[in-house]
Amino acid sequence: MNVNPINAIIFDLGGVLLDINYQLTIEAFNNLGCSDFESIYTQQKQSQLFDDFETGKVSSETFRKSLQKQMEFSISNVEFDNAWNKMLLQLPEQRIELLEKLNKKFSLFLLSNTNEIHIKAFKKIISSSIGYERFENCFKKVYFSSEIGNRKPNASCFEMVLSENKLSAAKTLFIDDSIQHVEGAYKIGIKTLLIESGEELVSIFPDTIL
Repeated sequence: MNVNPINAIIFDLGGVLLDINYQLTIEAFNNLGCSDFESIYTQQKQSQLFDDFETGKVSSETFRKSLQKQMEFSISNVEFDNAWNKMLLQLPEQRIELLEKLNKKFSLFLLSNTNEIHIKAFKKIISSSIGYERFENCFKKVYFSSEIGNRKPNASCFEMVLSENKLSAAKTLFIDDSIQHVEGAYKIGIKTLLIESGEELVSIFPDTIL
């Protein structure tokens, strides 16, 4: 991969840095009586309720209650959060080491479509393994959609990151595993890289640039 014109890299979180499996959450909700959960939530599409939760327009409590009302099932908050967090797996040491190497040559940023419940769970996963401070120190700035009130693939979301950090779109690389997000970044001139299913982030960066 040619990164010569690049001086900044924006990373997605789930599916790029953090291993994630949407099917585990779908199955968990189905097993708890929420039949056909996949009809309202997948990696490629989701209902408006999920968009609102990811942009901080609704609270965790409202999200839980609204989803149960919509899908006609009832469970405890603990059961709900456990099912919702099932998709979140681990962040391998080799990817942290890659970030630490890249951080010496590029300005790194994290831009994730995520929500209050997942942020809490993700930080717990990272804290118990590599340490959250070590992870956070790899980036100039971390952006979570529910905290900034905007989400990918909105052009305004990418433009905010560029503007706040005085980045040039032409010299910025965006890495994500969702085609709709990659297309959104590409439309405003950001260089993009789509991580395909089963593709390992570490293998993309040759030793010559590290």
